[in-house]
Amino acid sequence: MSSDLSEARVTLPDGDAWLMEGFIEPADADTYLERLLADVAWEQHQIRIFGRRIATPRLSAWYGDPGARYCYSGLMLEPLDWLPAIAELKAQIESRVSGHFNNYSNSYDNNYYNSALLNLYRNGADSMGWHSDDEPELGDQPMIASLSLGAERRFRLKHRTRTEVDPVALTLTHGSLLIMCGDTQKNWKHALPKTSSTCEPRVNLTFRFVRPS
Repeated sequence: MSSDLSEARVTLPDGDAWLMEGFIEPADADTYLERLLADVAWEQHQIRIFGRRIATPRLSAWYGDPGARYCYSGLMLEPLDWLPAIAELKAQIESRVSGHFNNYSNSYDNNYYNSALLNLYRNGADSMGWHSDDEPELGDQPMIASLSLGAERRFRLKHRTRTEVDPVALTLTHGSLLIMCGDTQKNWKHALPKTSSTCEPRVNLTFRFVRPS
């Protein structure tokens, strides 16, 4: 964890989120990015949208404990065994959230995260559409930890029902950590739009607790 950590609460009516700039030291973030780009079993998944199967505009991988299966958009993911780099980052994040975000977490017997979805945005043309991480296996108030490595990208949020609430835009920097908790997934959607401002890759790790099936 960086000595230059800067923590700020994100203003989200009907939700709660915290952005921690510099969560990972720049040199360590560089190393982790290189390890993940080289070692992760990246795939281009096929998902179902409006009854059609389409290729996602990014590469992905799912890691976790045995039984931590995850299903979204018609895709069922079986967890791969933890890679050392992902397990190290998980431990650092769990150390940070322990005792600080317990009010937001479901009862996980002190196991904050048992899985992680990794996305590789190869350049600015790769993206993520509007969605909420509200699958039943994540619980009523999931506490999702989103770690960014690589190119800066704009992360956008919009309220699901209240049109009078202004959308929110965050710049997610190399080594930053975003914690989304409380009713954020219930009341907000988020997206990572395409951009022409970068051609460099970005790796995003979203750590979750999936109720084992």
